[in-house]
Amino acid sequence: MSAERLKRLSEKARALPRVPGVYLMKDAEDRVIYVGKASRLPDRVSSYFVPSADLGPRKQPMLEVVADFDVVPCEGEWEALLAENRLIKDLKPRFNAMLTDDKTFPYLVVTQREDFPRVLVTRNLVGGGGGEGEVEPALRGARVLGPFTSPRALRGSVHLLQRVFKFRTCSLEIAEGDPKNRHFRPCLLHSIGRCTAPCAGRISREAYRADVDRFLRFLGTKREAMLREMREEMARASAEQRYEQAATIRDQVRAIEKLDDRAKRKDRWQPEAEAALLNPRKGLESLRKTLGLERAIRCVEAIDIAHLQGGETVGSKVCFVDGRPLRNEYRRYKIKGTAARASEGSVDGGGEGGGGAGINDDYSSIREVVSRRYREAGEGHELYPDVILIDGGLGQLHAALEAFASLDVRPPMVIALAKKEELIYAQDRSGPIRLSRDNPGLRLCQAIRDEAHRFAQHYHHVLRRKKTLEEE
Repeated sequence: MSAERLKRLSEKARALPRVPGVYLMKDAEDRVIYVGKASRLPDRVSSYFVPSADLGPRKQPMLEVVADFDVVPCEGEWEALLAENRLIKDLKPRFNAMLTDDKTFPYLVVTQREDFPRVLVTRNLVGGGGGEGEVEPALRGARVLGPFTSPRALRGSVHLLQRVFKFRTCSLEIAEGDPKNRHFRPCLLHSIGRCTAPCAGRISREAYRADVDRFLRFLGTKREAMLREMREEMARASAEQRYEQAATIRDQVRAIEKLDDRAKRKDRWQPEAEAALLNPRKGLESLRKTLGLERAIRCVEAIDIAHLQGGETVGSKVCFVDGRPLRNEYRRYKIKGTAARASEGSVDGGGEGGGGAGINDDYSSIREVVSRRYREAGEGHELYPDVILIDGGLGQLHAALEAFASLDVRPPMVIALAKKEELIYAQDRSGPIRLSRDNPGLRLCQAIRDEAHRFAQHYHHVLRRKKTLEEE
């Protein structure tokens, strides 16, 4: 690319509005040769026109034929994702990946034939049905959008919109009126306000379907038009004294207006703990690929054991959702030995019972904590987290798996992270997984492991200090 053309395009890019949007690269004959999306247009587009730009072997030749570009400003990253998808399919630019391989590109699917429709991201529209090519019953008649070029961006948009419409993304079979719903414990997405928990009978079929219908309308409508429709719907519900429905729509309107806001302390997250992770979403996606999981990782729990020469042995469980810590789901345990009769400790006060003096068997302690924490999930009364992380090596992993073997329902994925060499041991893997030190999935696991260790050590020190004062 000539210096003159590079300078002209760079100046035009830096003058773009600082908003999300879609950009269309054009050649000298005004044909669109590439479509991309950006969370901030000037930052992304100008990155193409710096002398050191390296776009990789597939896109680098594009710089030699780019003569101009157009942009389409959007109201948010989620809208840019949908706009990019539509434009690529309509224009078929030469430098975009061709969206023809179902095994490569994901789809957004909203089921329709279930009492409580679910939203999922999948590369397989056939599903796990009976015969070859047979569509899974839940996917028949489903609304399908895609394919999309960026799985990570698609999952991120779904997670963002789940804050507003609170649809479920699990694979549970939920029927209205099922007596099992009364005793089922909702997953953590309900605790953080991302799901209305139809699994536990917390919402009626009609109210849940109304939320999903608004979600589908939202995907095909501009934000301002959708907000206008929702405010009119809210006014009608209020006039007809359907106050609960009006309040639900009001909350969704407010959530849409704040879609692009970052999490704050009042949201019960710990933004200050995010500093160690450059990009939690990237870390989760990297870990998913490393472990070979089909579904996106939303919830990770980690378990650690702490003691000093066998005295005051304690366990900890920390919880991360979407790569960020959720403190009100942290738990502490006093280890009482293999009997495991002590009740589960809370974040503030810990468990009841003895102090576990003289116990320094990490393996039996891990088996005890695992048995106590996941008893309900093992009986089918709640969902497991997507990944359970044990602080330790192969021996600690085997100890946890022994505890899970005694339960009726097994967890989807259990791993262990060994210190020093930082190797990941995973269930059903014969050898350790060695990742580079800057791998985002490994860094995420390290941050979660270190938080579990910190939490266990703090509780251990509290108990030792309390015992010392009592002896004095």
